[in-house]
Amino acid sequence: MNLSFFDQFSSPCLLGIPLILLSMLFPALLLPSPGSRWITNRLATLQSWCIDLITKQLMTPLNKSGHKWALILTSLMILLLSINLLGLLPYTFTPTTQLSMNMALAFPLWLATLLTGLRNQPSTSLGHLLPEGTPTPLIPALVLIETISLLIRPLALGVRLTANLTAGHLLIQLISTASAALLSIMPTISILTTIILLLLTILEVAVA
Repeated sequence: MNLSFFDQFSSPCLLGIPLILLSMLFPALLLPSPGSRWITNRLATLQSWCIDLITKQLMTPLNKSGHKWALILTSLMILLLSINLLGLLPYTFTPTTQLSMNMALAFPLWLATLLTGLRNQPSTSLGHLLPEGTPTPLIPALVLIETISLLIRPLALGVRLTANLTAGHLLIQLISTASAALLSIMPTISILTTIILLLLTILEVAVA
């Protein structure tokens, strides 16, 4: 059975049923649930520290009224982080390599941010459509360009994220295949290729 390099990005199925929802929910099962004790194990302590750190980094630039977004943003960050890191393991599936999932996450959050800005600070939000000091003849064209740029932003960022993750996984598979094929023929080249694979894996962990 011949498999192409892109078969790793196809959603796994069981009896014709896509398992992408299960692959999204499974990382959450690995996280320990908080208990009522003050003193917990090391894993729960590390999880609490990571959640506190992420929440602090996300909420520090926002005012008090923006802190109500802390739960959804921190949960989304933990979900994406766990999915992307587990997707680097062999024989696993990364749901964030699917453009449909990235767009399903990007569009509602982008729309919520846009509508919240228009509701709370309408003049400031509309002011971003026209840079300061724009000549009068260029105002209609710049407003149109900025509006198109604003509307296309979730699509552009979703495609960029999907392309980055897909290219990284493809490079890892190509280099690992070449390293395994060269092991019996040219061991020295295979070792050098393995070093490149290790450096690329470190880069992919940073991307994840």
